[in-house]
Amino acid sequence: MIENIDILYHADIPSLKQTERGDWIDLRCAEDTVIAGGGVAKVSFGISMKLPDGYEAHVVPRSSLHKHFGVIQTNSMGIIDNSYCGPNDIWFVELYNTGNTLVTIPKGARICQFRIVKKMPKIKFNNVYSLSGEDRGGHGSSGIY
Repeated sequence: MIENIDILYHADIPSLKQTERGDWIDLRCAEDTVIAGGGVAKVSFGISMKLPDGYEAHVVPRSSLHKHFGVIQTNSMGIIDNSYCGPNDIWFVELYNTGNTLVTIPKGARICQFRIVKKMPKIKFNNVYSLSGEDRGGHGSSGIY
């Protein structure tokens, strides 16, 4: 099944497209962006989108982002829910320059990627006095190797 998604472009960038080989869609820098050493910048993707009801977008950095530009996404992963859908709800990412010198990210550079996933179902938590699962030793207990 193919989902139709309305997208509004705010910048002259290549159109988004899903590739045959992957589930993630690249997002591009909408304008030349300069980030000072140790600085943070809000970088626009130049798009607004109306996601289908019951879906959200997960935005993460491309694996080569730090290698090419020396920057990282400040919140590790961004979540865009389908209520962020107005004509001025422009998608963006905050990037942190891990170095000491100015970094320029050129317009059109593929810096992040996203996928659209179903939202979590409604959950009701039931208070219990014990759980029947096996204890595994707690967080970080599975070892390094």
